Amino acid sequence: MKIAIDAMGGDNAPESVVKGALKARDEFKDLELILYGDEQQIRALIANDERIKVVNTTEVIGMNDEPVKAIRKKKDSSLVVAANAVKAKEADALFSCGNTGALLTAGLLLVGRIKGISRPGLLSTLPVVSGQTGAFNLLDSGANADSKPEHLYQYALLGKYYAQNVRGLKEPRIGLLNNGTEPHKGSKLTQEAYQLLAADESLNFVGNVEAKDLMQGVCDVVVADGFTGNAVLKAIEGTALAVMSLLKDTIKNSGTKGKLGALLLKDDLKSIKGRMDQAQYGGAVLLGVKAPVVKAHGSSDARTVYYTLKQIRTMIHEEMVPNFTTYWQAQQALAKEVSNGGKATE
Repeated sequence: MKIAIDAMGGDNAPESVVKGALKARDEFKDLELILYGDEQQIRALIANDERIKVVNTTEVIGMNDEPVKAIRKKKDSSLVVAANAVKAKEADALFSCGNTGALLTAGLLLVGRIKGISRPGLLSTLPVVSGQTGAFNLLDSGANADSKPEHLYQYALLGKYYAQNVRGLKEPRIGLLNNGTEPHKGSKLTQEAYQLLAADESLNFVGNVEAKDLMQGVCDVVVADGFTGNAVLKAIEGTALAVMSLLKDTIKNSGTKGKLGALLLKDDLKSIKGRMDQAQYGGAVLLGVKAPVVKAHGSSDARTVYYTLKQIRTMIHEEMVPNFTTYWQAQQALAKEVSNGGKATE
């Protein structure tokens, strides 16, 4: 299994990217990692190059670069060269901690959409405070600001397939993000999307879900347009960081009594931190393209990079993209046959 890695993307590149890659390489003997970027900087961080290949590139797409322009102009950037390697089937997946918009553009323009998928969506995995599965998937979490009802329906199918094949959930519960749980709630977009989701008996659709209930484990896959999904994602991430920071400051400034209490609760506090640790679930996945394309936070450390590569390995091992492509083509053929009055189609 070969993963193309943009080693120059992110705030801590290439050091954190390389260290995380080496940890994944050492744990998983079936991985071969291809690092794209400044060869001199990258090789200085590698003591053992077993199953590690370095491809030198001369350009870097920065966090503030305009995505489409950067992809078209910076042909020798670490991200573009890595994406072209996936396109040419020299690697099985693409990973970056860099410019999100540029990675999404590379996924769409270079790796390419699966035929029949109108709008590939970005899937993020977030922790829950209760429930058996420990997390939920949010799709779309930022790839498309504007969506149509049929796009949200496709996100439900994509999210279901990911939850089954990567997270191992047999019948993932699908929820539609809305401003109320009643079927008639929401905008024209969510009302029409609700009808599409409810009509598909293959989906374990639990109806509308509210943002306040997401971390209570109300469902396993949450469907939303990209604008709303990204706003919810950022709100959850920001709130989690704020609560942990507030707890830390309160303990620090509460004197001897508070510090003694924190010492007694040390294991419990570590448990809470572990449950809220988003890094363990890997990065955000662009679903609907011809190979796994995965984005981790720009501030990712080596540990986050390791977990994301572990996530990508699972996707490749389970042949998630080829299997979904076959499944989707069958669904499209069935829909075409139904539209033709049940007559066989070529």
